[in-house]
Amino acid sequence: MKIMIVDDHADMRRMLGSIVAIGAGVPVEIVECSDGEEAVRRYTDEHPDHVLMDVQLGEMNGFTAAERIQEQDPLASVIFVSSHNTSAYRTKAKLLRARGFVSKENLSELDTLLHTPH
Repeated sequence: MKIMIVDDHADMRRMLGSIVAIGAGVPVEIVECSDGEEAVRRYTDEHPDHVLMDVQLGEMNGFTAAERIQEQDPLASVIFVSSHNTSAYRTKAKLLRARGFVSKENLSELDTLLHTPH
């Protein structure tokens, strides 16, 4: 399984990578991106099984990056992971056909989203 983790905080990328690796039960390759532009640029070459995307990033926010990735691959599996657990963000994630939205304060849902068939 290949997971792309997009977050502007290196510590959060490492933590999410550890959580994914521990819960996977299979070998996991982690691809780290520090911003939305990098994620969009690298998506086609990396073609991850899932993208864990923070919402608040630098120049390009996570929602815009997800839209650009979905333009390249309409079946892209994007899971938003944000500390801003608002109904507006959850609604936007649904409108973008995201696989899910997980609060950084409660990452327990992440394992289920990654291992449940689409």
